[in-house]
Amino acid sequence: MGSSPSKPSTPNEHVFTAETPIRFSPDLARSLEQTPESDNTRASDLELHIQRRVADELRRLEAETTASIKKLEDEISSVPDKAISDGHNATQAKLPDKLDSAGGVESVGSASGDKPHELSRTKVQEEIDKLKRKLQERKMREDVVSDKEVEKAKDKLVHCLRVNDRRPLDCWKEVETFKREVGRLEKGFLGRVIE
Repeated sequence: MGSSPSKPSTPNEHVFTAETPIRFSPDLARSLEQTPESDNTRASDLELHIQRRVADELRRLEAETTASIKKLEDEISSVPDKAISDGHNATQAKLPDKLDSAGGVESVGSASGDKPHELSRTKVQEEIDKLKRKLQERKMREDVVSDKEVEKAKDKLVHCLRVNDRRPLDCWKEVETFKREVGRLEKGFLGRVIE
């Protein structure tokens, strides 16, 4: 076991065996035998090369994106706000009514024949803020306004279920009343939302 070494004594020696005779020039065979490169070094060189190319491509794409964003910002900032406001004076009075519909800001531009890029950033931001305020007011109104009939039906149902805890099917009248009141409330809500 220990009488012979497990590794050959000359690690730089390469032996190529092939089933068919291969004819390489002696210079090529010598350069292959003397090269310090291995599969691992070639793979790492290839990986580094790929990483460099990917990094270069990412830098190029980032530069293009930055340039196009800069160009768009310059175009947007070059349009004077006065020209925009003059073009929208006629539609400004109609704007809140249009925004209440499901179409939003885009439908305003297409309905009045204006181009969408004629709206300035400040005008769009103002309209977004108005819509947010309206939504918050609507939520608050719905939270504050509670239907007395629904509350009464709910209280009766809860009381009946507590009294008849062993026989909940005896509360079928209260359940039907509660369902009817909730249905009425849902219809009213849907009517407000759809209008």
